[in-house]
Amino acid sequence: MSSVPPGHGRPSDPAAGLSTAALFTMLWESLADVLGTAATATLLKRAARRAAARSPELAELVIHRNGLLHVYTVPDAWNQNSEGAPPALRELVAELRPILTEMTGQVVIRHLEQFLELRRLLAPQE
Repeated sequence: MSSVPPGHGRPSDPAAGLSTAALFTMLWESLADVLGTAATATLLKRAARRAAARSPELAELVIHRNGLLHVYTVPDAWNQNSEGAPPALRELVAELRPILTEMTGQVVIRHLEQFLELRRLLAPQE
């Protein structure tokens, strides 16, 4: 998966018009590229569980093992196109970021920031 350089037919907010499900898939795949699917599943489940108190729809995010594969099901509402960074996904990433930083320093965060669509999610909330 690669990002498109700014100014090449993309809106100024790369995540604009993408569904939350599509952004989550980008997050999942980007993490899995570096950490593998088992670690990705574990970390995202932990972050979702922690963030669910602030964003109850994260309780509908199901990540489980199906044979040798780790799979996920996103909340139905995540299939709609979103304007800006979706609040539930922001909460998930807010919990994920310190876990990744503790485990890998800035290595994985820098990898994720290479994707313009994810960069806005990773930015600290103002």
